[in-house]
Amino acid sequence: MPHLRRSGILLHPTSLPGPDGIGTLGRHALEFVDFLHGSGQTLWQILPLGPPGCGNSPYSCFSAFAGNPLLIDLEEIVVQRDLESAELTLHPASDRIDFGSVFGYKLPLLKIAAERFFSSGDSPRMQEFWNYCDNTFWLHDYALFMALKSAFKGKSWNRWPEKLARRDKTACETYSQKLGEEIGFQKYLQWQVSRQWQRVKTYANERGVLIIGDAPIFVAHDSVDVWCNQHLFRLDPSGAPAVVAGVPPDYFSETGQRWGNPLYNWDTLAADNYGWWSARIRNDFSLYDILRIDHFRGFEACWEIPATEKTAINGQWVNGPGARLFESLRASLGVLPIIAEDLGVITHEVEILRDSFGFPGMKILQFAFGGGGDNGYLPHNHIKNSVVYTGTHDNDTTAGWFASNEARTQQHVCDYLDCSPEEATRELTRSAIASVAGQCVIPLQDILELGSFARMNIPGMADGNWGWRTTTGYAEKPLQEWLRKLSVLYNRNSQQ
Repeated sequence: MPHLRRSGILLHPTSLPGPDGIGTLGRHALEFVDFLHGSGQTLWQILPLGPPGCGNSPYSCFSAFAGNPLLIDLEEIVVQRDLESAELTLHPASDRIDFGSVFGYKLPLLKIAAERFFSSGDSPRMQEFWNYCDNTFWLHDYALFMALKSAFKGKSWNRWPEKLARRDKTACETYSQKLGEEIGFQKYLQWQVSRQWQRVKTYANERGVLIIGDAPIFVAHDSVDVWCNQHLFRLDPSGAPAVVAGVPPDYFSETGQRWGNPLYNWDTLAADNYGWWSARIRNDFSLYDILRIDHFRGFEACWEIPATEKTAINGQWVNGPGARLFESLRASLGVLPIIAEDLGVITHEVEILRDSFGFPGMKILQFAFGGGGDNGYLPHNHIKNSVVYTGTHDNDTTAGWFASNEARTQQHVCDYLDCSPEEATRELTRSAIASVAGQCVIPLQDILELGSFARMNIPGMADGNWGWRTTTGYAEKPLQEWLRKLSVLYNRNSQQ
């Protein structure tokens, strides 16, 4: 991690404003970087960029390597002349994403764009496309997987014809030819996501802003990752998960969280010197400057739930790879700028694993006001090698959290911060930026002091999440000046 004190904002690109019905990697992403730069912020944290599957969750994607096609900016496609501006529809500003409507609007237009691109003949752009295809090792498998999902009406890969489910070489070659047009379309989508994201990242880095990406420890069962690497996961003879991941009952849920992801066969991964993980993390570091690994404690031990269980109550802790994985990654990749998401049931063994590699953990201020003064989340107990947040994508907004607390807790917060209830959200933000923690990240919802309607995710709720969007209100000059003043006052502005 950089030694400079830094601060920044958590905002997933889908939450950006814009005319497509969903945030994209177009001009509004660049304008957000300008806002970060102008307000003295040097970190932009996002959620996973992958193509979401069930429930539109970025933590349940069809690939751990690919990008989300809905992030493609259509205005940029017009500039490239694969679409005409008259073909675009201006969507009215809204603080919610209608995912069904966005899919129905964007995918047909992107299909037209791909057809025009492929019929345009030889050109520098065509050479760029083929160079991308030749140098992206995971691309064909992903494109074939998505084409097969379309051909089989969205069915999970283990419900495809047996030979395809088991990746019979002849069957895969036959369908690669049969579905060539759809495969080409999927490759076009990934090329566009990649080039647009790299433009955003380069623009951010040139302005002193580092990107913090996010890597879920587990992958979705219905993904190309599992389909292509079935031996690396604990599956039953039908290809379904034998056991699934989750967490036991905790702060977020009385019945725990049953995520449903298949668990890794760590012995098989170890025998290959963790080659799949090395490829995955190498790919992540090509996209981001810093990587937050979600559910880091799962590398020490994870909660194993029999696949037949409906909740996460009945499970057991089973050992993970521990230090062996990170020793292997460090040997193959070098420096590992990783943030360990160390929330939940954290044991001394997890802390040893985190600290032995120097990974900073997370301090959440919404967790700070229970128990006594020795609560590790209270700002006066923070350590330098950590990242402080008011809340994360899994928390309520800080304004919503404060309003939902009983009067005693609200008074505790106000006494600690020496503020009125009306000032609590802003003063928690100030307290985070003032913290001794080396890095500080505030969700944009908390910068804007928004209520629970702006919450990104409610853990355990399958539908209705991930849809919040901001308006252009974040760019107001007084807000920018306030953030810059705090970043200078608390020595987090490396631009000064």
